[in-house]
Amino acid sequence: MSTYPPCLAQELETYGQKPSGDLEWDRMVLDVMKTRAAQAEPWKALHTQAVRMAQRESRATQTLPDFSNKEVYNAHANFLIHIANRVLAPQRRTFIIDDDNKAVIRFLLLYFNGSPLCEEVFPDRGYKLHKNILLQGGVGVGKTMLMQIFSEYLRQTNSPRAFINVSVTQMVNYYSIHNDIDSFLYNIKGSRCFEGTPLNLCLNDIGVDNRPFYGIDTNTIVHDFLHARNEIWSSHCDFDRKFAHLTTNLDNDKLKEKFGQKDYYGRIIDRFKTYNVIPMTGQSRR
Repeated sequence: MSTYPPCLAQELETYGQKPSGDLEWDRMVLDVMKTRAAQAEPWKALHTQAVRMAQRESRATQTLPDFSNKEVYNAHANFLIHIANRVLAPQRRTFIIDDDNKAVIRFLLLYFNGSPLCEEVFPDRGYKLHKNILLQGGVGVGKTMLMQIFSEYLRQTNSPRAFINVSVTQMVNYYSIHNDIDSFLYNIKGSRCFEGTPLNLCLNDIGVDNRPFYGIDTNTIVHDFLHARNEIWSSHCDFDRKFAHLTTNLDNDKLKEKFGQKDYYGRIIDRFKTYNVIPMTGQSRR
């Protein structure tokens, strides 16, 4: 909207219309108003919907903090540490920020608050705000702990990007009881028709456990999860996108090996392109 021509907004106003923020669409609508007023009704009806979409997006954006303000960022960064120490208190541990996790924490703090500034933290890696998160690293480096901390932080700040932390073991156990994993996917039960109400979540430790259950192994269930969640992720607009974050102990080669075994067309491996794959380094923090 910063490059949106004020004159276009003013011209739309003369025809009783508000700008949608989409320059090309608004110009077409204005042209119809000017040159084909008798045929403008369907354009007006659709333009009303375009404006409503823009208003929904604006409301979603307004609920997120402005991290271009240094004091806003500092307040949230310190509140995150406060939350982290409360999460770790039962283990009699304190949250430690060091060279192995400092930049990752900054990226995630910006990312989970919907700030495009996150893309500048690792400029050479091509991370994007609209992609999911895949934390990758050795046992004990703090992947799951970090996602638990951010899950609680986002819950406490009433963020629309809040997510639920679950493990592969929980998902497999759910499958063993219900014979499906719908609650982890579309969450259709109790909804109208096939709308579903999918939730943002993080599935921890993919690719490690592979316990067979009545002929269905863990990898098959995780395959189904990744396929379905990618469909959910790609079917929503940016301001209403539903995320499925991941953590894993496997590096890129082992992920390809693990999920390429039953994936003859390479679809699962291709799905990982929708993730910001973030390596975490260092020794075990346990």
